Amino acid sequence: MAGSDKSATHFSEEIIQELELLNLFSLSSTLEGLKIHHEADPARIAAGASLFAKGLTTLPDGGYLTPLGVEAAEHAQSAMRILRTSID
Repeated sequence: MAGSDKSATHFSEEIIQELELLNLFSLSSTLEGLKIHHEADPARIAAGASLFAKGLTTLPDGGYLTPLGVEAAEHAQSAMRILRTSID
């Protein structure tokens, strides 16, 4: 990809943490949320705060997915399913 930005081709550790967190949310019910405890891995805590800052969750320590968060989680979980299927 000539002239493309290299940063667009690599996932940062922060993005990976956010994707992992999005994959933990249940999409079967909007009444199921997550709680990130203060003793959690600092990267997990930062991912939670980042998802909140981006408007994907209702609280910095998890909470519930917003409508945009549901969409992001659906895409993240779909990608994971597709990638796992191609390996298995």
